[in-house]
Amino acid sequence: MIDEQTRERICLIARTSPADWKVTAFSTWSLTKLAAHLVASKGAPAISRETLRRILRDGKVTWQSTTTWKASTDPDFVTKMQAILGLYDHVPTDGRVVCVDEFGPLNLQPRKGRCWRPATLPRRLRATYTATTG
Repeated sequence: MIDEQTRERICLIARTSPADWKVTAFSTWSLTKLAAHLVASKGAPAISRETLRRILRDGKVTWQSTTTWKASTDPDFVTKMQAILGLYDHVPTDGRVVCVDEFGPLNLQPRKGRCWRPATLPRRLRATYTATTG
């Protein structure tokens, strides 16, 4: 019998990325990989995929599509963003705030993926700037 605290921990781990648990061999949890991780990390006793699936279903964790987006790799991005947003909140008395897109038009297309998430809350993942060919 798996107690309620262990069930909550299983749902928590399923909703996070494997990288958050220092597992870098894959980007999403399958039921088999999640079960193996839980046993290896002593997060749960030996557990079957079907039991794991039922725990996730009961915890309202579902397998959902993900969407990616682009984000800046500039190490000073947060500082610059805060300075710009500060101008919106405190408009200079002797001037205007003008915003200009320095990149011009970009062809950003979200890429779909799959992961375990709370029901009705799809996860949004940051995309990389590395182009892939294939």
